[in-house]
Amino acid sequence: MTPTPQTQTPRIQIPRIQTPQIQENDVTSGATVWLTGLPSAGKTTIAHELAGRLREAGRAVEVLDGDEIREFISAGLGFSRADRHTNVQRIGFVAELLARNGVLALVPVIAPYSDSRDAVRKRHQENGTPYLEVHVATPVEVCSERDVKGLYAKQAAGELTGLTGVDDPYEEPVAPDLRIESQDQTVQESAAAVHALLSERGLA
Repeated sequence: MTPTPQTQTPRIQIPRIQTPQIQENDVTSGATVWLTGLPSAGKTTIAHELAGRLREAGRAVEVLDGDEIREFISAGLGFSRADRHTNVQRIGFVAELLARNGVLALVPVIAPYSDSRDAVRKRHQENGTPYLEVHVATPVEVCSERDVKGLYAKQAAGELTGLTGVDDPYEEPVAPDLRIESQDQTVQESAAAVHALLSERGLA
């Protein structure tokens, strides 16, 4: 009787799955960068220049534009001190929520009152969320010459009241994390200064 040859089951090789390694120098934490200053100080322009740099580096970034917030989140609020405070707190809430979830939230919003800005910083501190205050300290004389939205011209013509820094107060930050004299440097240089601050704090 001839023995039946045994059939060998072919060995199947399962490829090893390469798990991506997280580099120690990868930055994944979010933060809020609040750029405060007078109308036409250059806050929004600097924020968008900075956002471009950060996105090129692969960071998740959102610019919270004050006009868009007024339209979609704070519609119905006026420009009384109480309403300005409420508006700033709403923006601060959204910014902290984004930052807490790994987004760099850039906020080019006037926020004229120190107690409003302090309340936003406190919210971030209570949640352990990084917060940087940048004062774009462009003098009112320079801002009125730029007059991006025509607000200074309207105020001078008596068509507008309550313009921050002219006939409504602006309380300058006493100890911001960074102060920028935008009239003495380019937009690129201003954005680079903020980027350097983020890098120094381990946030970029």
